[in-house]
Order: sequence, then structure tokens, then C-alpha cells
Amino acid sequence: MTVLEETTGEPTGEPTDARGRVAELHEIRAQAVAGPSEKATEAQHAKGKLTARERIELLLDPGSFQEVEQLRRHRATGFGLEAKKPYTDGVITGWGTVEGRTVFVYAHDFRIFGGALGEAHATKIHKIMDMAIAAGAPLVSLNDGAGARIQEGVSALAGYGGIFQRNTKASGVIPQISVMLGPCAGGAAYSPALTDFVFMVRETSQMFITGPDVVKAVTGEEISQNGLGGADVHAETSGVCHFAYDDEETCIAEVRYLLSLLPQNNRENPPRAESTDPVDRRSDVLLDLVPADGNRPYDMAKVIEEIVDDGEYLEVHERWARNIICALARLDGQVVGIIANQPQVLAGVLDIEASEKAARFVQMCDAFNIPIVTFLDVPGFLPGVDQEHGGIIRHGAKLLYAYCNATVPRISLILRKAYGGAYIVMDSQSIGADLTYAWPTNEIAVMGAEGAANVIFRRQIADAEDPEAMRARMVKEYKSELMHPYYAAERGLVDDVIDPAETREVLVKSLAMLHTKHADLPSRKHGNPPQ
Repeated sequence: MTVLEETTGEPTGEPTDARGRVAELHEIRAQAVAGPSEKATEAQHAKGKLTARERIELLLDPGSFQEVEQLRRHRATGFGLEAKKPYTDGVITGWGTVEGRTVFVYAHDFRIFGGALGEAHATKIHKIMDMAIAAGAPLVSLNDGAGARIQEGVSALAGYGGIFQRNTKASGVIPQISVMLGPCAGGAAYSPALTDFVFMVRETSQMFITGPDVVKAVTGEEISQNGLGGADVHAETSGVCHFAYDDEETCIAEVRYLLSLLPQNNRENPPRAESTDPVDRRSDVLLDLVPADGNRPYDMAKVIEEIVDDGEYLEVHERWARNIICALARLDGQVVGIIANQPQVLAGVLDIEASEKAARFVQMCDAFNIPIVTFLDVPGFLPGVDQEHGGIIRHGAKLLYAYCNATVPRISLILRKAYGGAYIVMDSQSIGADLTYAWPTNEIAVMGAEGAANVIFRRQIADAEDPEAMRARMVKEYKSELMHPYYAAERGLVDDVIDPAETREVLVKSLAMLHTKHADLPSRKHGNPPQ
């Protein structure tokens, strides 16, 4: 038997037999699992952060984790590195299960080199990413690192290139989830940006390209790390973060929930769950939730809650671009992606941020075989100089492109207003929706009746003895001629006008019919979507 040297982890003597070698192995493994020191663990906990292994234990089913390259160590020299060669090299990689399904994971260990990425560290991540792609299983990264390991120079920096290349290769093939549990600065931030979902924890996680010190030096602006790139900033302002939580335990539990709604890869359908919510459950409350008056706001989230299984859904980007809702839910146990205008915020108009948010969500659903249900109550695109100069044309085109390109089952439901180009963009029948339904409160038109009347009957209104009375008469006439609830249905642009209380049953039966839908896109390398 042999004993490990305390500081370097090197054996102090050769074992004399097989039992001795096994004992040595167990000692080495114990040291690798324990990490650098108890003091380092205490320091991590003092920051309100869990260790990498504690995080993996929360993410994966108990006892399912299989570690890869636990005994890997760097080979760098100089700047004192040759005297410090800890096992794992600051990143823990492997696979396990979440609700019995395989998931690959890598977790930065901030206790070792601050979780900084070196050559060996990067190679471990490259390997586990390649394994995830080959196995066709989701990849979760638990990020808590200080960027590239400066002592290793460009060799460390190049490691990020390998990660980015694999993120891109895996995009749309396997779900990729980034969980930000500490700092993520500089080029390292681009890996999470390439993944499907980004989770953050308030106060302890930050993401930025240039930190507060650099910002101050260049622009003179003073700002804290959280003020520059904290969870709330990215959840509400930049849109970089999809989900933000107060603590790691809640955050990781929600990652598990999200994984339960996603397929293993792009060749599979999302997992179906048994539903105890009756398919034919009537929702008479919808008649009171949604006012017939198109100018009165209401909470679209309550409409979604009333229709989906057990009122449960997971909203993506809940606090960014709040005038549109993107959510994952189930209808009769089948996972669906829901895109819905939110009349409570900016009257539910489409603007730059809402278009980008919904476009990315549509693309994600299409990549992973998730049917799309769209709830429309949209007065149009947001007018304004800022929107036009900000590129609302190209940003709005992103949503149009995403819908037109999607081959999954697509159902649209018009609750009230559906005006102008926004009606077309929000998955109208003319851009490929498989089925289009409307409530009796629907108004589908080029624009609102008031605006249309002012344009069409401008001269009559101006010449009238009582312009306001004439305007009211013309508005009523326009509505009765072109905006009555059955106008679109009479022309085949809506498949059916339905009782709102029967919405759930209609959607479930329609999805069941579309379950075997197959559509091919033209042969091409890839499209060139608007930027």
C-alpha cells in the first residue's frame, strides 16, 4: 500500500500488490472527489454557492452520475503551474439521468484555479460535448468559471473555440442548457449565448464581455458587476437570460423540469405524460376572461392557464419583451409550444424585442419537434421612430421567417384583434398554419375600423355637417361589411369559428390529427434568415 503526498497528490511509494494498487486508486479518487481543501469548500459556501459536485447531485437522479476523466491533470509549466496539478483540472464531466433519461453534464469547479479554462480543462469539455452529440442526449453546463487560464496563454484561449464550434454543431440536434452559477466574462459568455436556454441565479451569477473596471476605464461609467451583467439585467433588459431564480436549488430544479418537456434530440418527439385533465373539459370562464371590447386589456396568461393541462406551463423569457408570451405546456399530455400576444403589455403589439423572442422560440420548437399553438390578439406592429430606426422591418421578418420555415404542426387561434401585417406574421393560414380557428369575438382586418374609416371615407367625413356622427356611421358600416366575425371564415382564411369554452377540446383533437404530419423543406445547405 502507498500514501499520497499531501500537496501534490503524487504517490510517495510504489504499491507492492494488486490490493495495494486498488487501495491507492481509492485514495486518489477520494482526493479528486474531495477537491483541493476544506477551506476552499467553505469559501465557496460562504459566497452562497454550492460546489460543482453538489450541483451535479441536485441535477441528476441519485446515484446515476458516471464521471469521465476524473483523474485528468494539466501538463502546463511556468508561473508555478508545475507545482499545482489537481485532479479534474477544475471541471467535472460525465453523464447521468434526469427522470430516467440520459443527460450529459459538465460543471466548473471554482475551487480549482477559479474554474478557469486551461488546455486539459477544455479538452475534457470537448470530449463530453462530442459524447452528448454522438449519444443524442441533452447537454447541461453548470458554469462557474473565471474565463481563460491566463498562465496557459493562447492554448487556453483556443479551448473556447472548440467549445463554440461544438455548440454550433449541436444546435438544433440536442437540447443545450447553460446554467450560470458564478462569473462568466469575456469570450466565455459566447458559449451560453449559443445554447438553447440560459438560467441564472441572482446575486451570484454575472455575464458580461467587458467587466466594470474596463467599462470605467474606457467610458468613465461606474457600475457594479450585478448592475452590468447580473441575472435581473439579462432577464429583463438584454434578453440573454431565459430564466432567473433566487437560489441554486430552485434554479436546478427548474432545469430538471425543462428537461422533462424536451426530447432527447431532434430525431425524437418530446416525452408524453399521462394526463388526468379531461380532453373535453369546458372552459366557460374564458367567456368572462376575454372582453369583447377590443380596447379593453386582459391577462393572456390566465387564458393559457385555463386551456392547458392542469393549468401548468413554463414561460420562457417571462420578464423580457412581456408583450408576447412564449411558453411550454401540455395538452392531453403532449408538449406544445405556445406563442401568445399579451394585451396587458403595450396592448400586445409586436415590436423588435417581441419579434426576436418569439422567432427564437418558434425555431427551438421546430428543431425539437414541438407543435406550435399561437394565440392572436394583436393590433399591429409598434409604430415609432425608434422602432423603425432600430430595424423593426428586419427584426419582424425574423418571426415571419421562423414561422414560414417551421414544419411541425401549427395551429393558430384568433381571440380578438388580428390587424395588418402582424396578423399575417403571427402564423396566419397564408404562411402555412395547418389549422386556423377564431372565437366569435375575432376582428381580422388590414387595420382597426376607426383608422380604416378615416382613410376610406376621409372626404365624406370632412364634407359632412356633423363629421363625428358621419365618422361613427362609417366605422359601423366598415365593421359590418369587412370585420364581422365570419368574414374570414366565409373566405376560407379561418377553418372554423369556435365556442371559446370548447377551445381545449378543439386544440387537443387537432393536435392528435396532426401528430403524424410530415413536411419537407427544399434541398439546401441552409436558409439565409434576416438579421
